[in-house]
Amino acid sequence: MPGRTSTERESLARQNAAIMAVFERAGFDHIAPDIIQPADIFLDRSGEDIRARTFVFTDPDGAELCLRPDLTVPACRFHLSHAPEREQRYCYLGPAFRFPDEHLSPQEFTQAGIEWFGGGNSIEEEARILKLAISALEAAGLTRLKVTLGDLGLFNALLEDTAMPSRWRRRLQHQFWRPQAFRELLSLFASGTSTQRSSISETIDLLATTDAEAAVRSIIDQQKLPVVTDRSIEDIAERLSEKFSDRSEQPLAQDLVARVEAYLGIEGTAEAVAPRLKAIADAPRYRAALDAFNRRNDALEDLGLNPRRFHFNASFGRDLEYYTGFVFQIEATAGNHAVAVAGGGRYDNLLADLGAKSQIPAVGCAIHTERVKAALA
Repeated sequence: MPGRTSTERESLARQNAAIMAVFERAGFDHIAPDIIQPADIFLDRSGEDIRARTFVFTDPDGAELCLRPDLTVPACRFHLSHAPEREQRYCYLGPAFRFPDEHLSPQEFTQAGIEWFGGGNSIEEEARILKLAISALEAAGLTRLKVTLGDLGLFNALLEDTAMPSRWRRRLQHQFWRPQAFRELLSLFASGTSTQRSSISETIDLLATTDAEAAVRSIIDQQKLPVVTDRSIEDIAERLSEKFSDRSEQPLAQDLVARVEAYLGIEGTAEAVAPRLKAIADAPRYRAALDAFNRRNDALEDLGLNPRRFHFNASFGRDLEYYTGFVFQIEATAGNHAVAVAGGGRYDNLLADLGAKSQIPAVGCAIHTERVKAALA
């Protein structure tokens, strides 16, 4: 790596070889996805944090490309181009690129990881991915690890069982990774939207007598506004139509709001929180998600992992917005800092978003190998 002595490079290479040996022994095929990727995939799918830190450039034909900010999406694209109809398990080791924003985050870093596509037993796969992540870190030499778990499957199921317009549900799910915006939106839905006025209220008023798309085009023409946004007129019109429809919706019931807030406040060991999670709701989707949560804890125990040692946080979702279910993060201490050395989870919608003909179950994890080295030092 640039800026390292030959001894440091050799030491990092040995560490990474130990990590990869764990993955390869577990039956994951080593792949090398492309470094240069279409930018829109990451900008649309990965979330605000990654969007703001991605190196984006334009090729001679005007297409936006980027240096991959992580290897999960490139691994998905590799799978879709090579074996989309089969269950596959991949491992990889290679550089990723992000503008740095925190301690031990260089703009170029090495990422090791695994991805499991098309599996048929989600619970066992999730437990095994976490087990392999911990085993790989231990093989590299780390022993004192803090594991944090989350479950977007529980959160999404709770919203699905809560009576509200589907567009409200989508907006709340989108804001999960931004706690303040989520609380503000939930409060808005609870207080009612018919009396809420803003700078665009007069435009929304027009929709009582005018087609939304026609209203948007008329305003753009009348005010000679330049179209400088990446949102189409159709997208803007759809958003205005939703705001107009919101005016006639009944506010969310306060007990439903309290239920969502109570869920997001749950923290504790993965085993101890189970009764508190059960007390939140008794509805079909949520019951099924809670059953999966409990079976995953059992699967972790079967693999020799103790859920009592893992911290569960209902509001934890990592910083990548394509996750749909179980998520985890593993931290170690480097100097006086706790740093995330590994993380992963389930992302069942991503391959379909990237062009798969149908949904392909997917779960994986990634390890930041320079942080592992720093923690060992």
